[in-house]
Amino acid sequence: MFKNTLVYRIGPWDPPALTALEDRLAAARFTECGATQMESAGWVEPRGEKHGPLIESVGGQWMLKLCTETKAVPGGVVRNQLEERLAKAEAETGRRPKGKHAKEIKEDIVHALLPRAFPKRTTTPIWIDLRAQLVIIGAASMKKADAIVTRLVELLGGGIVLRPLQTELSPATAMAEWLKQKEAPPGFSIDRECELKQPDSEKSTVRYARHTLEIDEVAEHIGQGKLPTQVAMTFGGRVSFVLTEAMALKKIKLLDVVLEGAGTAGKQDNGFDADVAIATGELGPLIAGLVEALGGELEREKPPEALAA
Repeated sequence: MFKNTLVYRIGPWDPPALTALEDRLAAARFTECGATQMESAGWVEPRGEKHGPLIESVGGQWMLKLCTETKAVPGGVVRNQLEERLAKAEAETGRRPKGKHAKEIKEDIVHALLPRAFPKRTTTPIWIDLRAQLVIIGAASMKKADAIVTRLVELLGGGIVLRPLQTELSPATAMAEWLKQKEAPPGFSIDRECELKQPDSEKSTVRYARHTLEIDEVAEHIGQGKLPTQVAMTFGGRVSFVLTEAMALKKIKLLDVVLEGAGTAGKQDNGFDADVAIATGELGPLIAGLVEALGGELEREKPPEALAA
């Protein structure tokens, strides 16, 4: 259900009723790209059933799914046609179009080719944990997640504020210490993959894959100034993942100990409720444990009136 995640903290918020949210989601339901449209995004049924609810509540956990369709025209085709058009204009007028004029010709070419372009669809799961006051977005790219957050703020209303979850220790600083000491934080283990990068203009990089990290060489690289940008870890022997410097969780995988017996659960609903229960039940403690391992959540400065109280 979640292969990657970025986590956002919910600020003060008065949640709307599910029925009100359903109406708002229906007004922004996904529709496929038009003939000359490059991108379309909207909400689809999390359960995958046509004409079903666009928001699901499973054990008090709210689940949404955003569908995005994009159409791209091959760059080589555009370049070839643009060159032909520019050469033709130069032959007819004695001047080769440049700047704004050339850009307009390129846009005309793309516009003409779009109806024949093949669309590509992706879906992104979104989990709203009201008890923990967190929003978990199934993406590893901050740019993609922030675009979804913009949609969520508009959708959820009630003055909601969503901010990336921040911790007292940056992931890079903590990962460097764990690797230097050859010791993972309590409840976690370090696996066999990491990337170290020099934080300068050269960005020299060292990657380890399927290789033990409990070696002096790793600590030496860190001593020379390289910082971890990602490290593979396992939580509680149950969930493996890769932690990044941006506090994204990538390559999330529920291990066999979690999945044993789950294959026969939830046959009546295609396993959706069981999948949600398992995913939220495993990722919730992982996120809490990771925040603790990173020194706790970073406290924001209180406003002056709060400090004076």
